[in-house]
Amino acid sequence: MIIVGLMVFEVWMVGAYMLLTGGTLSSGDASKVTVLRLFRIMRLARMARMARLFRAVPELMIMFKGIAVASRSVFVTVVMIISVLYIFGIAFTQLMDGSEAGQTFFPNVSA
Repeated sequence: MIIVGLMVFEVWMVGAYMLLTGGTLSSGDASKVTVLRLFRIMRLARMARMARLFRAVPELMIMFKGIAVASRSVFVTVVMIISVLYIFGIAFTQLMDGSEAGQTFFPNVSA
């Protein structure tokens, strides 16, 4: 719960603070930069906790590796589906051009 609170603080509170105080890190005020470095170090500590969790629960690491391996095939499948939809969209646009059904159902689609 503490990690979630720190993430909310980092994203929303620090962002709002930066917008209210000028919005840049290069404003020359060393205290602002020091505070932001502290938050970055805290973010690295959260990542270290995740690494300890992976070592403590090896099944979790196996699941993440499986997701990484499966993501390649999912990506290829999505690209294939998009390609097929694109090709059939072009084909049906060309076939419907000038036909009665094309004028009736798709009057705004031009070939």
